[in-house]
Amino acid sequence: MANERLRGAIVERGLTFEEVAGRLGVASKTVERWVSNPDRKPYRRFQYALASLLQYEVSYLWPDERTMAEVTASGDAELVKLYPHRSAVPQSLWPQLYAKSQTHFDVLVYSGFWLTEDAVFRRLVKEKSAAGVPVRFMLGDPDSPEVATRGADEGIGGAMASKIRNALMNYSSLFGLPGVEFRLHSTTLYNSIYRSDNELLANGHVYGVGAYLAPVLHLQRVPGGELFDTYAESVERVWESARPISSPTDCAEAHA
Repeated sequence: MANERLRGAIVERGLTFEEVAGRLGVASKTVERWVSNPDRKPYRRFQYALASLLQYEVSYLWPDERTMAEVTASGDAELVKLYPHRSAVPQSLWPQLYAKSQTHFDVLVYSGFWLTEDAVFRRLVKEKSAAGVPVRFMLGDPDSPEVATRGADEGIGGAMASKIRNALMNYSSLFGLPGVEFRLHSTTLYNSIYRSDNELLANGHVYGVGAYLAPVLHLQRVPGGELFDTYAESVERVWESARPISSPTDCAEAHA
C-alpha cells in the first residue's frame, strides 16, 4: 500500500521524484520509498519541508501524524530549563550531567576551553573510560576556515585557533585512554552540544559574542519528543565527517 496522497500531491505540482529530492537535498530513491512504503515516513524536518513544497498540511500527507498541539506538548516536556547565558548555568551541572552517562558521553565544541580547565571533569572522563563508557570529543580544526570565521565573529580573531590548541594540550592525559576518542571538525557550528545519554546542554552561538554569553537549553529525551533528537542527530553528523586525531599535536602535523 502506497501513500497515494503524497504521490498525488507531487503529481499535482508537476514535480518528479528527482525534482523533489533535489529540493530537499535527499536521494530520489528516498522520495520513492516515502511514497511506496507508508511505514517509511520522513523525519519531521523533511515532512514540514515536503508539506511546504507541495502546499499541503502535514496532517493531510501523513494522517496518522500527531497534531501540532501534541508536538508542542512534547517539546515543553523535553525542556528541563532555559538559561539566559552559559555563565548562568551552575558549574556543578556539567559534572553531574556526565556522571550519569552510561552509553553516550559527547562534547561538540569549537574549543570548549573553559571545560578543559575543570579538574573534576577531566577526572570524570578517566572514570568513565575505566567503566567502559565511550567518550567522544569533537573540537574545531584550528586551521579550518570555519574556525577563523568564528574567531572573527566573536571579535577574537586568531585567538580561537589558539584556544583549540590549548584545549587539546589540556586534554593530553586523556589521549590514549580506552574508549576516549578525539576528532577535529570543520563545520559551521551553530551550537556547542554536551550530551550525556538522554540529556544534553545546547549552548547557542550568537554573532558578535562569546558562547558564554549565549543561551543554554537543558533538554531531556521523552517519548514522542523531537527537540532532543534534533540536536543528537547533529552531533552524529559532525562525528561522521570529523577527522580522528591520536595526540594533541596531530592538528599541527596534518598541516605541516
